[in-house]
Amino acid sequence: MALIGRSERGSVVALSKLHYCNPFLEERIELEREALGSQFHEGLPVRVELHYEKDANLTSLGKRIEQVTDRLRQRLADGAEAEDWELVVYEDLVLYLLYRRYRIDLEQALLESFQKSLRSVRISFWQRFRDDHRFYLYLPDRQLPTKHDAARLLADSFQLCRAFSNIFNHIAGTSAVTARLRATVWESIFTHDMRRYRRSLLTCMDKFPTLITGPTGTGKELVARAVALSRYIPFQPKTQEFATNTFHALNLSALAPTLIESELFGHMKGAFTGAVSDRKGWFEKCGTLGTVFLDEIGDLDLAIQVKLLRTIQQRTFQRLGGTEDLRFDGKIIAATNRNLADEMRKNCFRDDLYFRLCGDMIVTPSLREQLDESPGDLRHLLLFIVRGIEGIPENEVEPLAQEVEQWIGNHAKLGSGYAWPGNFRELEQCVRNVMIRKQYQPPSYEAIDDPR
Repeated sequence: MALIGRSERGSVVALSKLHYCNPFLEERIELEREALGSQFHEGLPVRVELHYEKDANLTSLGKRIEQVTDRLRQRLADGAEAEDWELVVYEDLVLYLLYRRYRIDLEQALLESFQKSLRSVRISFWQRFRDDHRFYLYLPDRQLPTKHDAARLLADSFQLCRAFSNIFNHIAGTSAVTARLRATVWESIFTHDMRRYRRSLLTCMDKFPTLITGPTGTGKELVARAVALSRYIPFQPKTQEFATNTFHALNLSALAPTLIESELFGHMKGAFTGAVSDRKGWFEKCGTLGTVFLDEIGDLDLAIQVKLLRTIQQRTFQRLGGTEDLRFDGKIIAATNRNLADEMRKNCFRDDLYFRLCGDMIVTPSLREQLDESPGDLRHLLLFIVRGIEGIPENEVEPLAQEVEQWIGNHAKLGSGYAWPGNFRELEQCVRNVMIRKQYQPPSYEAIDDPR
C-alpha cells in the first residue's frame, strides 16, 4: 500500500503547501480550492480578513488537516511504503496541523501579554504540544527526512500567529492594493521562500534593514510595528516562556541633531551641556529581539547619517563623547514620505546610506489608490476606524460608520474624486469631526455648510 494514493495526491499535496505559502497572494486561495475540492466556497481572489470561526474554507481546512494527517500516520504505522517526497509531504502536514491545533492557545497567550504589558509570554500547553509532536513525528521503525525539534516548531508557530495578528488586525482594507501591501509585509518577515527562511535565514533577518516609503498618513509606523513585532523569538523549554519583541520609535524630524544622537547612540557624562550622567541610547537598549524605528529618515542630518551608516555596516557604534565600540544586535526599520532619489540628487541624503537601507523596501499606498481600486473599501475603513475609538460600544459602530459614509457621500468635495491628501490619518479625523459636529472641513477648502 502506498502512503499517498493517486486519487488523493493532488488535494493532499495542496494541503501540505498551505503552511508555507503567503496567505495574501492568490496562490493561497488556489491551494485551498485544490485541497478542498467540492467543499471549497468561492469568494474574493485573496483573503482580506481572517475569521477562523466564520470562514467556511478555514473551518473545512481545519477538519481536513486533522483527517488526512491521522490517516497518513496510521498508514505509516501499518507499514505503508513511502517515497522521500511523500514523507516530506507528511511532515509538512504535521507542521500545519500543529499550528492549527494550537493557534487559539497561542493567540490567547499573546493577547494576555499585550493586555498586561508582560516582558515574557508564558506557555501553559507546552507538554501537550510536545506530546503531539512526538506522536506524529516519532514513529516506530520510521525515519522521517527532517528531525523537527519540538521547541523550534512551537517558536515557528508562535511567529506565524503574531504575523497573522499584526498584519490582519492593523492593515485595513479590502482593495487589491491593500492585499498586495499585506503580502509585501509578510515577505519582509518570512521572505518569499518560507522554507529557506526557516532553514537558514530566521536568525539573520535582523541584519537586513527595512525601508518604508509612502505618502504621509498611510500607516508607515503600523507597517513597521507589524514587521518588528513579528520577528522570530526562540522558545525556552526550561521556563516554558517566550520573550517579547521591543519596538523603539523615534521621529527624526521632531528633534535637534544632538538629541537624536543621544537618543540613538547614548552619551557620556559631560558630552554636551546638560549631560549630567551617562545614558544608554536605543541602539544599546534594543537587545537582540528589539527593533529601532527611524521615522522621517529623509530629514536626518548628514553628519548623523554617517554614524548610522557605520552602525548598519559594522553593527557597532559609540556613545556621544565616548570611545568604546558597542555592539548593536537588533533590527533597523526606517520610513520617509520624501522622494529619496531627489534628496540624493540634492546631496541631502547619502547614496551609500540609501543603498544600505533599500535591500528590503515596502511602499504604502495612498487612500486614493485604495478607493480607486475598490470604492466600497470606504465603508470597511470607516468601520475599522470607529472600532478603534476607545470606549465606542459595538452596537454604535455600524450606525456611526454609516452616518459618516452618508455625510461624505452628500458632499461633492468629499465625493469619489476627493484626493484625501492626508490619507488614512485624514479619514480618521473626518470620522471624529462628523461624530462631534456632523461636519468636516477639508484642508484649503471653504467650510462646508451643514445640510440640516
